[in-house]
Amino acid sequence: MPHFTVVPVEDNHTSNYDSLEGINWVDYRDTGQGSRDHNDTVSSDGHGQHKENSPFLNSADTANGNDYYDKNLALFEEELDIRPKVSSLLNRLVNYTNITQGAKEHEEAESAEGSKKKIPKAPSMGTLMGVYLPCLQNIFGVILFLRMTWIVGTAGIMQSLLIVLICCCCTMLTAISMSAIATNGVVPAGGAYFMISRSLGPEFGGAVGLCFYLGTTFAAAMYILGAIEILLKYIVPQAAIFHSSDVNDMDSTMLNNMRVYGTLFLSFMAVVVFVGVKYVNKFASLFLACVIISILSIYAGAIKSIFDPPEFPICMLGNRTLSRDLFDICAKTVVENNVTVASKLWENFCSTANMTMETCDEYFTHNNVTEIQGIPGLARGIIRDNLWASYMEKGEILEKPGLPSEDVHGSLGNLYLYVSSDIATSFTVLVGIFFPSVTGIMAGSNRSGDLKDAQKSIPVGTILAIITTSLVYFSSVVLFGACLEGVVLRDKFGDAVKKTLVVGTLSWPSPWVIVIGSFFSTCGAGLQSLTGAPRLLQAIAKDNIIPFLRVFGHGKANGEPTWALLLTGLIAELGILIASLDMVAPILSMFFLMCYLFVNLACAVQTLLRTPNWRPRFKYYHWALSFLGMSLCLALMFISSWYYALVAMVIAGMIYKYIEYQGAEKEWGDGIRGLSLSAARYALLRLEAGPPHTKNWRPQLLVLLKLDEDLHVKYPRLLTFASQLKAGKGLTIVGSVIQGNYLETFGEAQASEQAIKNMMEIEKVKGFCQVIVANKVRDGIAHLIQSCGLGGMKHNTVVMGWPYGWRQSEDPQAWKTFINTIRCTTAAHLALMVPKNVSFYPSNHERFTEGHVDVWWIVHDGGMLMLLPFLLKQHKVWRKCKMRIFTVAQMDDNSIQMKKDLAMFLYQLRIEAEVEVVEMHNSDISAYTYERTLMMEQRSQMLRQMRLSSAERDREAQLVKDRHSLIRMGSLYSDEEEEVVESVPEKIQMTWTKDKYDAERKNRHNAPQNFRELISIKPDQSNVRRMHTAVKLNEVIVNRSHDAKLVLLNMPGPPRNSDGDENYMEFLEVLTEGLERVLLVRGGGREVITIYS
Repeated sequence: MPHFTVVPVEDNHTSNYDSLEGINWVDYRDTGQGSRDHNDTVSSDGHGQHKENSPFLNSADTANGNDYYDKNLALFEEELDIRPKVSSLLNRLVNYTNITQGAKEHEEAESAEGSKKKIPKAPSMGTLMGVYLPCLQNIFGVILFLRMTWIVGTAGIMQSLLIVLICCCCTMLTAISMSAIATNGVVPAGGAYFMISRSLGPEFGGAVGLCFYLGTTFAAAMYILGAIEILLKYIVPQAAIFHSSDVNDMDSTMLNNMRVYGTLFLSFMAVVVFVGVKYVNKFASLFLACVIISILSIYAGAIKSIFDPPEFPICMLGNRTLSRDLFDICAKTVVENNVTVASKLWENFCSTANMTMETCDEYFTHNNVTEIQGIPGLARGIIRDNLWASYMEKGEILEKPGLPSEDVHGSLGNLYLYVSSDIATSFTVLVGIFFPSVTGIMAGSNRSGDLKDAQKSIPVGTILAIITTSLVYFSSVVLFGACLEGVVLRDKFGDAVKKTLVVGTLSWPSPWVIVIGSFFSTCGAGLQSLTGAPRLLQAIAKDNIIPFLRVFGHGKANGEPTWALLLTGLIAELGILIASLDMVAPILSMFFLMCYLFVNLACAVQTLLRTPNWRPRFKYYHWALSFLGMSLCLALMFISSWYYALVAMVIAGMIYKYIEYQGAEKEWGDGIRGLSLSAARYALLRLEAGPPHTKNWRPQLLVLLKLDEDLHVKYPRLLTFASQLKAGKGLTIVGSVIQGNYLETFGEAQASEQAIKNMMEIEKVKGFCQVIVANKVRDGIAHLIQSCGLGGMKHNTVVMGWPYGWRQSEDPQAWKTFINTIRCTTAAHLALMVPKNVSFYPSNHERFTEGHVDVWWIVHDGGMLMLLPFLLKQHKVWRKCKMRIFTVAQMDDNSIQMKKDLAMFLYQLRIEAEVEVVEMHNSDISAYTYERTLMMEQRSQMLRQMRLSSAERDREAQLVKDRHSLIRMGSLYSDEEEEVVESVPEKIQMTWTKDKYDAERKNRHNAPQNFRELISIKPDQSNVRRMHTAVKLNEVIVNRSHDAKLVLLNMPGPPRNSDGDENYMEFLEVLTEGLERVLLVRGGGREVITIYS
């Protein structure tokens, strides 16, 4: 281990920085007097500098002049206001580990009031008291005492060992995964819920947390039903309220008694929990002692049975087992006063005390009554008869193979005299009933805050508890099979042994040891479940990921979850009303298995992703073990009850989707997010293989937005249109450009990005936002077009707005930026969409009940015009609109054949649309066209001369421009020149020279001449032809589509020579005049739609 020596260094020289004006030396040493506000936010220091209120900084010593520390760290003086020094950080971390269980949530720090409270005691519980014994108490339960012998008798020793092995392996593998998660940091209140939610995210955490809660709640119902069964069947049977007159209808009567007493017990336990949990905790050790004493009495009885087996004779009629509580002597006749008379058994089967056989049951008359030993003992070799399974149907009579029996049926009315099966049994049913016996392994992780060393105690204590309970279960299976007769084992309620608890027949010194012990232990387990379940629900509610559970986060002044306890009691009452232990057990098995499955999944995901924060102290884990545990859990769910498994998974899925739909605003660094990143990386690398096939092509949008001076989206309907076109599918990137220097305007960029994100959320646009800062707007747009997206996930279509008011603007940059963007998209082989009059486009709340979407297909541009209306019609706004496709035929085209071909083409494309072919005859150029072209060119010439005459003044104004001019917000099509020019005063002091004076006089002399040239200008013939096309097409389109809800139109490309850019804008204006909603579309140079499947 390296040896370090700390040597104090004295500063003998006064720092030159001390004399600098404006530097306030601050001592950031933590005096321990400050407290941290858990709502730390980013604040401003008044100079636009944003700084974070750090909980590790304390400026209490500023006035004391203790600045030696800062002098030693002068190099970092500009960072100390946002980054704590190491000593302060370590001090906070050390204090953090002393927070007691449930006192604070993991992400919350101590509040200002908390510093005034008493300092909590340090956790002091060790492995034995904190983990091992609580786990033992939670694992051992009612199934061991009430159903274990029945499971062994029904499934046989071999299959019973297999059931125990599968269930114990499942919990052992889960415990290994849980130990890894629990030792990867501190686990506060919530236990399993906390681990899963922080590992797999709020959606999985909420779903599995509620499943765990429901499992714990139904466990309380199961324990209460077990306690009632012990009470009414073995302790005070005469306490039953309902009695059946029909001896064959005893089961339903018993269920009603269970419901009444169960409700009373549940109410009493809920009151105890409400009054004070301290009473439950005080009796916990007593309940644990009952469990341990009961188990020890079984082992003692098994050892005693070797040399002195207890007397529990079983009465058999032929090979059928008789219910012993209806008679006392196992014989057909008895001798009284030297006279042979009918026994009680004879009277039951013959319905008379006379010694006549006429009215007797046929089976009774043909078979003899024998008596066998119910507990032969460990040394009698009975284990050979109990090795194999003996599954039965409901109502089937318990029979002992090997005893002589006449094969006659007998009367159905006497079935109550025999011991019969109350439910149909199979291997899968027994698995579902037994699994609750191995649950309870989370008890240690739930108490992690009370442990002295949770990182060590949780794995050791939990795994030792599972090993201990597994050994008890394995040995119990063998002991029960080796000591008890098979018919006694299969007798669930002890009818053959005079209504004695079957496991109690083996116990020493008395069956009452187990009866009383199991009663108190099940009552204690029920109280523990009623105590734990509301706290789990409260932890989920306080995380605020499921809004409708918010009310259950509140409770009494001391934090007791009153409302959660009430809900827990109501849900547990549902389990009580089921009233059958064998039906409730599989329900809670499902919920616990679901929880264990996700614990294993969490560990496996974290291990495979190799998350940097995944550093468990428990090293004996592996992703393969976690996957094996997860597979076992899933298999057990469907083995035990496939329909319960489906219900549990549907419940978990609904909760998951609900939390996802509500948008859980939690970021816990969970594994699912890491998994998403890995999957995204893998998918992006796969996409790099090549461009998508035409069948997979869909518009991946880059929406270019304009922001106003207040950083608000100027045309939000662009986003509305994007959401209607995409319907949540594919990629959408929303971009904007801010003009200026990034170092000076990054704050505005962040604010703009947030404003765009808010608008995206309002308009339901699912995508990404990117705001960049550039010196020139058109350069920023070019950067967005080039660099947005990642790998194969890049945009293929650009959506931008129309530059409204370009004619009235003196500055040509508005439309120049627009045309430059068109050229950039063409160069990048991207498709382009320009919604004109976008303010008239429908919102997401509007519905078109009728109308047409018209497509004017003038030139083939890859099929974009066909695909876009189809995609729009998928949205509810456009769904009821019909599609019409118009194409233009020239004089030499066969318009009839064109219509047929187009209809066939659309049929092969599987697109439903009306087809019309519009014939455009050659006509002379109209005077209107000529005049429109002339006006366009005169305007262009006039503006060009105005800009030339003002150039000299602009150069003079540039000299007096303040070099710190205000940064103005840029936009995509705004009126900025390449450089930011501050507004110039009306009067400018100019320095005149003789050359300048002569030039000015010449300009004034030439002004009339320039005007005469403007009047005499003749339009260019190519412009006249283009204007003629625009006017004619516009006439046809307006004539046919004036009432259309949307018109889609091929967008002509810009001229190759930039001198004609302004004319190009005029052509587009003429082309779209008189149309309410127009979508100009320009393809990207590739086919986007295909007729092939």
